[in-house]
Amino acid sequence: MWRLRWQTLGLAAVSVCLALETLGFLVGWLRRRRRHRSPRREVLFFPSQVTCTEALLQAQRQGGPQGAAPVPATAGPDGRRSPGAAAGAAGTGPATTAPAAAAGAASNCLCPLPHGESSLSRLLQYVLSARSSLELCLFAFSNPQLGRAVHLLHQQGVRIRVVTDCDYMALNGSQIGRLRKAGIQVRHDQGAGYMHHKFAIVDKKMLITGSLNWTTQAIQNNRENVLIVEDEEYVRLFLEEFERIWEEFNPVNYTFFPQRK
Repeated sequence: MWRLRWQTLGLAAVSVCLALETLGFLVGWLRRRRRHRSPRREVLFFPSQVTCTEALLQAQRQGGPQGAAPVPATAGPDGRRSPGAAAGAAGTGPATTAPAAAAGAASNCLCPLPHGESSLSRLLQYVLSARSSLELCLFAFSNPQLGRAVHLLHQQGVRIRVVTDCDYMALNGSQIGRLRKAGIQVRHDQGAGYMHHKFAIVDKKMLITGSLNWTTQAIQNNRENVLIVEDEEYVRLFLEEFERIWEEFNPVNYTFFPQRK
């Protein structure tokens, strides 16, 4: 009787050890798979079809930072296509920032705009995927949807820094004043040349760059391009450029009253 009990206990102990070993193997395999997944790569072309983006913004407001960039898509309603998706080499992740919440918000939206994907909605999804930090280096920033997205990220604790051009930040419709009023750090040039960069860095891992100014005029009317890429070397170079400009535009370096010769 006792021998049978000890044998049963021994078998149970062996089963537990095997289960723990298997679990450790699976956890390690999942970590390696995540670490070695294909980097995200996508190209967006503008002008973008006008679509409703309220579902994305409402999902972000309700669900908080999701930390998941969209999967590169095949041709959308405005004909945009990701090279990575066509080649089957794109990264992984849910199709939207918060799929269930976004779908629910879209189904409840009564606006007459189409509710499919567009280049603007794709760009919004990548911006809203930020979890810890977002660096923006933009010549002009007046698009209200992108402005709301940045404001929501700030409210949810994402560290945001903005570098922009001093002339264009003062134009009617600029989002810079609203972001600065919300407590977001903004720095601008004081020199003669334009601060003409147009790039963003998400979580110091993803680069968003191209010809596009973040304005409604450019998004809806201009022939523009945006490249989204996860590449350590490119991200490092752009982050170094951002930090260099950030320090150069430090307000302590401003000259308000020129010295007399």
